[in-house]
Amino acid sequence: MKKIRLLFTGVGRRIELLRAFRQAALCLEVDLKIYGADMAGTAPALAYCDYTRKVCGMKEPSYIDELVDICKNDKIDLLIPTIDTDLLVLSQNVGRFEEIGTKVLISKPDKILICRDKNNTGEFFESCGVKAPKTYNDYKLYKDRFPCFIKPKDGSSSINAFKVEDAAELEMYAHQVEDYIVQPFVSGREYTIDIFCDFDGNPIYITPRERLQVRAGEVLKTQICMDTVMIEESKKIIAKFKPCGPMTIQLIRDSVTGENYYIEINPRYGGGAPLSMKAGAKSAESVLRLLCGETVSFFGGVIEDGAVYSRFDDSVCISIGSNSELKGVIFDLDDTLYSEKEYVRSGYRKIAEYLGESSAEDELWSYFSQGKPAIDCYLEKIGRVTEKEACLDVYRAQMPDIHLYDGVKEMLSSLRAAGMHTGIITDGRVNGQENKIKALGLEDLVDDIIITDSIGGVQFRKPNDISFRIMQNRWRIPFESMMYIGDNLSKDFQAPKQLGMKWCWVRNEDGLYFDDENSDGIDFVVNDVCKALHTNIKTDKAGE
Repeated sequence: MKKIRLLFTGVGRRIELLRAFRQAALCLEVDLKIYGADMAGTAPALAYCDYTRKVCGMKEPSYIDELVDICKNDKIDLLIPTIDTDLLVLSQNVGRFEEIGTKVLISKPDKILICRDKNNTGEFFESCGVKAPKTYNDYKLYKDRFPCFIKPKDGSSSINAFKVEDAAELEMYAHQVEDYIVQPFVSGREYTIDIFCDFDGNPIYITPRERLQVRAGEVLKTQICMDTVMIEESKKIIAKFKPCGPMTIQLIRDSVTGENYYIEINPRYGGGAPLSMKAGAKSAESVLRLLCGETVSFFGGVIEDGAVYSRFDDSVCISIGSNSELKGVIFDLDDTLYSEKEYVRSGYRKIAEYLGESSAEDELWSYFSQGKPAIDCYLEKIGRVTEKEACLDVYRAQMPDIHLYDGVKEMLSSLRAAGMHTGIITDGRVNGQENKIKALGLEDLVDDIIITDSIGGVQFRKPNDISFRIMQNRWRIPFESMMYIGDNLSKDFQAPKQLGMKWCWVRNEDGLYFDDENSDGIDFVVNDVCKALHTNIKTDKAGE
């Protein structure tokens, strides 16, 4: 599978956007890792990232330096900004990212400046041959009709934007809004056009939608409207703007004349862009295809014209309180309850017995320790490469010689004695995992065991949340009263965090997937039930 690493800056509440990329990766069979950059570390969308990275404020001098270091260390393929604040500085520093192999989904600096100053925006629209409301920079010079509209020259999200009924009210707001513009108020239906282009500014998707309900500048309800006039006018704007990746345009269709008046450009993913994706404008999928080296042309397929989408708020737990109630504990298996290296060594022992080679176990282990394909290397050395499949069958079918970590059996017994639900969710080949469970005697120590592959294949492995939902349905207790304990930062905790479960990272430095480099900036929930694991467990910064 192609591995792609994306870094989202200002990730905030962009959960819908992250989900869209997850779904696209699943459809394309791409191994996608999402990194989220945030200053406070409390943004809800961070719960939907594989890894989080804390950064300074976007206006701080070291902001770009920190992002470059992150992209270099994490081998980021593409950086995707999501808010207006850092667009210009990112655009001005694209070269620094490209030097380390990271693309930035950002338009050129001169185009960003067009969007940040509403004076430039109106002039740009007119230069494209589309209409825009006339702009005034001094309320004293405004001689146009009322009502009018006053807003910051470089504002966003409808902050400090006001409809003004008369000259007296205009004067009042002019003293409240810094660096403002004034425009005649256009009465009519409001629309957003979600645009996505390739890296060279060639259009792939143009999706107009009506803004049926809005809160604080963010759309709550929208209807797809594949209006041919808007699409053709958008093509004129695209031809001159040449956006790299996403762009949203806002307009008002005058209720009297029926003419379109264009008022805003945002050269990034708009908050409602995932709604267009749901209707068929698969821009997240296009991003991944482009990164895979494919050529993506203008979309000629079906967009669900007329489809209505309504959005809702949700919540995730960022940090648990001191009196949280725990009723069920689910464990990962490999490198959490026992050492997976012990399993590997056991498998090599079985292969040595099969081959009749007394030195095979140690030599296979030596290759493995060097990070080499042990079975291939050893069979090539002894001239028996044709027996690879047979050796793999021996390895996979083994009844392994493995043991629970010290204290685990006693811990599991004490949890059940205390009336706590206990379970295991583990990935891997069904036969192999079943043999591990039997060898460890876990059927008699926990209430429920789910091998994710048994649900329907590898697509249900973590971070897929289906197994957790099944366990919760069996136990009939709230997710908030459940905890998951595992060792793999890259996949174990995404689903528990999103579902509202507590979670605990077993910091197993001897584990196959130990990844201390990606542990910075992540909070780790620790409860008394974990202490019997006799494993070094990292706590969160509050020491909870």
